[in-house]
Amino acid sequence: MTTLSNRRGWGFWLQLGFTLLVCALMTVPVVMSMLAGLTANYFVGLKSGLTLRWVEEVWRVYAGTILLSLQVAVACLACTLALGVPTAYALARRPGRFARLAEELLMMPVAIPGLATALALIVTYGGIGDLRSSWLFILIGHVLFTLPFMVRAVLAVMASTDLKTLEEGAASLGAGFLRRFLTIVLPNCRSGILAGSLMVLTLSVGEFNLTWLLHTPLTKTLPVGLADAYASLRIEIGSAYTLLFFLMIVPGLILLQALARRGRPDA
Repeated sequence: MTTLSNRRGWGFWLQLGFTLLVCALMTVPVVMSMLAGLTANYFVGLKSGLTLRWVEEVWRVYAGTILLSLQVAVACLACTLALGVPTAYALARRPGRFARLAEELLMMPVAIPGLATALALIVTYGGIGDLRSSWLFILIGHVLFTLPFMVRAVLAVMASTDLKTLEEGAASLGAGFLRRFLTIVLPNCRSGILAGSLMVLTLSVGEFNLTWLLHTPLTKTLPVGLADAYASLRIEIGSAYTLLFFLMIVPGLILLQALARRGRPDA
């Protein structure tokens, strides 16, 4: 221990201090915001006492909004898995100029501002039946925005794995395409799928720019409701909304990260 401590010079402690400072700058405002949602009166401070009144009020008024946001996020994850994994597989199996062009086109929704993408969706598909007033319209925007992240995550793992050799070996033993895909491809890119799922869920639940233009009064998602709460109600309501957001999303993210670590080859 003494030898290890002696090897740690001023550079190590400087980096450690900088890292802790950045962590504090990121986490302290979030903790203070959530604590405000448990305070009886934010302007008086903690001496006014702690209460669950504001959390109960948020759940009473915005329960439908929160549940709709989770519904959209889960549906978005299912769609991106169904579309993104086969797309990444096709790009990995057929590398070349066309694959690079397709990959760049997939990234366009990320490069374009969310409001511009939402406006394009409204102009193109807004007049189709009741789609404009349905939560499915928001789902289309979320899938369009998050699909590149799923494709990139899965493609990165596939590119680092010699899938062609593995598939050829399985084919020589009589395995058909579907069996090779299910037993060779998917298990070998599990870590990429889980990493992509983590990003898709996070982005979908927290997506605001697209949703702000696509939503209707009956299809508000969690970020839109959070913005309304901060703009038109007491700050305690908005902070309690933030607290509920973290209580609902953080456990799922921790679970996905744990599964992703288990899916790595060195695990």
